[in-house]
Amino acid sequence: MQMVSAVAVLFSVLVPTKMWYAPGQPMTVQVKSTEPVVLRMTEFLGKSVEPDGSPEVQPDGQVDLKKLFPQCGRPGTYVLWAVPKDKPLSAFVGTPLVISVRADRRPGANPNDPLVSRVEPLRYGVLSTDHGPITLAFYYDLAPNTVGIMQQLAGEGFYDGLTFHRIVPGFVIQGGDPVGSGLGGPGFNLPPEFSDRKHEAGTVSMARATDPLEAQGLEPRCEYANSGGSQFFICLAEARRLDGRYTVVARVVDGMEAVNAIAQAPRSARVEDRPESPQVIHRFQIKPVTASENPYRAIMTIQEEVPATQAK
Repeated sequence: MQMVSAVAVLFSVLVPTKMWYAPGQPMTVQVKSTEPVVLRMTEFLGKSVEPDGSPEVQPDGQVDLKKLFPQCGRPGTYVLWAVPKDKPLSAFVGTPLVISVRADRRPGANPNDPLVSRVEPLRYGVLSTDHGPITLAFYYDLAPNTVGIMQQLAGEGFYDGLTFHRIVPGFVIQGGDPVGSGLGGPGFNLPPEFSDRKHEAGTVSMARATDPLEAQGLEPRCEYANSGGSQFFICLAEARRLDGRYTVVARVVDGMEAVNAIAQAPRSARVEDRPESPQVIHRFQIKPVTASENPYRAIMTIQEEVPATQAK
């Protein structure tokens, strides 16, 4: 059997001392490895963040990330990786951490100041369907609150056994409604996290009620913008008219053939856009990223070469 690295492959290689940090608190992380590792940090889509000092950490060491990577004390979304010495980032061990530094958006506050930071494991989703699995990479950088709620609902079994109740060929498939009528939800509503990320084939966004005034080109009023909950849709093709109006939460990085198969299911003659037979979400799993199971390769541009600080 080929060894992946000299470091034990554990989900808990990087262990934050807690999940929320106030601006004035050190952002401490324990490194639970059997050999020294090099900590590398990237912005969410892959751009490297330079350390201030040596990023090498000894087994069972502890690091204040704000001191080692001062940039992560500013608003943004970052990913922390533990990499064996003299190895490229793709050889990381354990599960990376997502660091979401939330900006202070209160009236009169400086938006460049952090309000609070959340540290959590980088995870992905897998929808099990009769047509095969659908793998999702979440956009933590665009919609951290919506990503968190979707992952929580999925982890608690909310989506298991629900269906894709709406199919519009060439446009979207939509699911996540416990009622199955398009009018159901989890019993609460989510504020929108609109962004400039484009709606293309494979884009996953949160569904909401449509404001009648949107047909006139107006932005959705708050009662409509805030009407999302658990329902989501997957785009079958480019849908630019949705850009900036719906919360983009994830991307299908594997399994579009299953998405397209669901989209081709025969539709009911009685109810518009309803499939004739249920298109079931048997299970929605949330899984930790590892070097062998890393769907984020599809959306991140990672600098693979070994940094000079790691060179032999």
